[in-house]
Amino acid sequence: METSSTTKTTTISTPAKLYGKDLSEYDEVDVDALLAQLSPEEINILAKEVDPDDSFLPPNERCSYECEKEPTGPLDRKKLIEHINKQALETPDLPENEPYVKGTVRGKKWLPPARSEKDKEVEEGIAIDMGEEYEQALTSATQEEIIDLAAILGFHSMMNQDQYHASLLNKGQPIGLGWDGITKSQQQKVYPMDPPNNTDIEDSIKRVKDDDPKLIELNFNNIKNISDEKLIQLFDALPDNEHLEVLSLTNVGLTDKTALLLAQAIEKSKTLRVLNVETNFISPPTIVALVRSLLKARTVEEFRASNQRSSVLGNKIEMEITELVEKNSSLLRLGLHLEFNDARHRVAAHLQRNIDRIRLSRLNQRK
Repeated sequence: METSSTTKTTTISTPAKLYGKDLSEYDEVDVDALLAQLSPEEINILAKEVDPDDSFLPPNERCSYECEKEPTGPLDRKKLIEHINKQALETPDLPENEPYVKGTVRGKKWLPPARSEKDKEVEEGIAIDMGEEYEQALTSATQEEIIDLAAILGFHSMMNQDQYHASLLNKGQPIGLGWDGITKSQQQKVYPMDPPNNTDIEDSIKRVKDDDPKLIELNFNNIKNISDEKLIQLFDALPDNEHLEVLSLTNVGLTDKTALLLAQAIEKSKTLRVLNVETNFISPPTIVALVRSLLKARTVEEFRASNQRSSVLGNKIEMEITELVEKNSSLLRLGLHLEFNDARHRVAAHLQRNIDRIRLSRLNQRK
């Protein structure tokens, strides 16, 4: 017959005590009554022992410094600063006990600790056996060949900029630039300014009105002196034109007034494929109106309207533009800076679907 016994261990914890009394007995002590029994000298001693970082104390009572002198007058900050500067200039520097002597070592000189054998073994290079053929090739390789090999492998830190680009372009290594060569600065190339846009505004508007079959692309970019009247004449002539395919109005001072008229003209356009209105003064709601007009046109494949008066469109505007783009089956490229990831991903996915659909339709037509 087997018997089992269990042992129960009981831990008795004694309550914490202070001056022979339990801490619970101090809960009902009147602190104010105790402080009233102390003398001013005892209160000052007690105040110096208080934690200065106690957040329950006001800031003016956390400092133990006390000045018992009577004030000599009101505080004059300017005179106080002048007095401090004067005292600093008139107070002589403390004399050096031993003047500085170059090359003389005073005190204990620091010496690096001795390195153990294990540390030396860790820092030793790892020997890689690449075979006799590769060993012989690297041993007999010239400096230029090693630099070319480093450029191919992407070891940029082994060479300077001139050596790297010379290796990529296969121009041969520059003379005098070895491993320790220093790249010298090159004189900046000055390119001529782009010529101004000399497009005849009045003649171009007249050709748009007359539906000139040779006028397929109209570029008014960077023409600053186009008046609103000229732009209105151009936009009034767009609906009746059946040959213009590309219209660029970058940096021409388009405002909401003229941009809304452009949106109305796009709705009636029959042949316009590319529209560029970047770098103007169009507000976000007007950009939405332009994107909405593309739904009725159904011919515009590329629309660009970035860098406007408002650099941030906002979540509401971006969601409206995203919904309008997702309804458009002809738009292939959109030049707008969208801040939110959801809008960017949805627009990109829809434009890719449009591109794939058009590509498949063209392949079917060829078959």
